[in-house]
Amino acid sequence: MKLLVFTDLDGTLLDHATYSFQPAMPALTALRTRQIPLILASSKTGAEMAQIHAQLGLGDTPAIVENGADILVPGQGAGTTHSYATIRHRLSTLPPELRQCFTGFGDMSDADIADATGLPLVAAQNARKRCFSEPGLWSGTDAQLQEFLSVLKKDGIHARRGGRFLTLSLGGTKADQMRQIIAQYQADVTIALGDAPNDVEMLEAADIGVVIHNDHSPRLPQLAGEADGKIRRSRLPGPAGWNEEIMDILNNIPQQES
Repeated sequence: MKLLVFTDLDGTLLDHATYSFQPAMPALTALRTRQIPLILASSKTGAEMAQIHAQLGLGDTPAIVENGADILVPGQGAGTTHSYATIRHRLSTLPPELRQCFTGFGDMSDADIADATGLPLVAAQNARKRCFSEPGLWSGTDAQLQEFLSVLKKDGIHARRGGRFLTLSLGGTKADQMRQIIAQYQADVTIALGDAPNDVEMLEAADIGVVIHNDHSPRLPQLAGEADGKIRRSRLPGPAGWNEEIMDILNNIPQQES
């Protein structure tokens, strides 16, 4: 039986405040021992993901970047910035009363991004190297947000909420790229872990979905797969919850064949 694990990063495998994955080390080691590929799936840029990918020692496994807009293949260069430029241009044409409600990374300095994310300055600089998406902070009303999203959707720009930001993107979703990677690996069982609205499609596309508890963001509403046990919720938050859930799942699934 071939297993494949997909995971969000911030607030899931990485601690919301410290960005550490240390509490998840036992489960990470278990995945490595059983030769189960771990696929990172995040709103982070390719530059950010490459660094975390290397820290985790994930070798040649692909990663899903910028909320599913592209797949990062280790050793290959970053994607074109054409899509990002398109998003920024469309933002510039919005009515002022809508545009002023969204402060994207392109409107922020490196120091602003560091303050908003809690990242070190160098990491904040990598977060700016976007090709397909624009995260930002929303300061308007719910009614303004709906109008904002409706206008952008006409140009194929979609928005998804993560743990911290509203991210605008062109391209696919995490679930779209997930299906492509599943086909590549010919996996029998897929596991997905996430904590935010932008993870829901990925959680629902997996054979086993795990909603990781996050004390820093609103609880996700009940998902369809929870009624039949296809989707479960962690007891603990962040990487500690990730570790507990992965270990429990692995203890109840037969060892995969080499």
